[in-house]
Amino acid sequence: MNISARKYVSSKWLKTKAILKDPKIRKMVPETRRMNEQSLRSMLNRYSMVYVKPDAGSGGKGVMRVERVNGLYSYQTEEKKRTFASFASLYRSLLRHKRKRPYLVQRGIRLLKYKGRRFDIRVMVQRNLRRTWETTGMIGRVAHPRKIVTNYHNGGKPMEVRTLLKPLVSGKSLSRIEKRLSMAGYDAAKALSRTYPGLGMVGADIGLDADFHPWIIELNTNPDPYIFRHLKDKRISRKILRYARAWKRI
Repeated sequence: MNISARKYVSSKWLKTKAILKDPKIRKMVPETRRMNEQSLRSMLNRYSMVYVKPDAGSGGKGVMRVERVNGLYSYQTEEKKRTFASFASLYRSLLRHKRKRPYLVQRGIRLLKYKGRRFDIRVMVQRNLRRTWETTGMIGRVAHPRKIVTNYHNGGKPMEVRTLLKPLVSGKSLSRIEKRLSMAGYDAAKALSRTYPGLGMVGADIGLDADFHPWIIELNTNPDPYIFRHLKDKRISRKILRYARAWKRI
């Protein structure tokens, strides 16, 4: 298929390379590299915590959180954590787990938490009926207490963004952060569409660190529109579904 006609892009690596072309977006993208022994070792040395994930895939399947603490190495997938005395033994185990699938390694962001559980924000950006990009909704995703990913289909809980942020910030700061999240998603979708102009929807998964800096963890070009039904304001989900159906008919 002609690259410009693509409605979906499955490769996380290709999506990352596309948005890194935009200087405004680059500062919001955690360092991401193709995973091999050298890249994993150097990034663990630099950040002490990274995520490794399949280049293609959704729902948080196959994602692992890898850490180096006090000379010990560990990784967690689903609810199981394994610990190793050396990097070599860790890497051998990771290779068995990932099989022959290509993987990426990404700088780990220590996400804000709600009642002890990590959360990120899904920002939905769509081409509207005039075919221009529009941020149509935001929803928080709170990780299962024993899991490392926030995905709804992996035990994550959808929640109102304001509910998650209110214990941490208030008033004008809260509105400012919400606007920053909305713009980060919008700018990421526009940047991605410069390489892939056939896209009609982008679900931007954005994490916030302790300084409330937004980090674009992943972009999904076939995002689930139905998660937004969990929001109190039903007008948001109705608009998202209307735009999604219109785009899929094109």
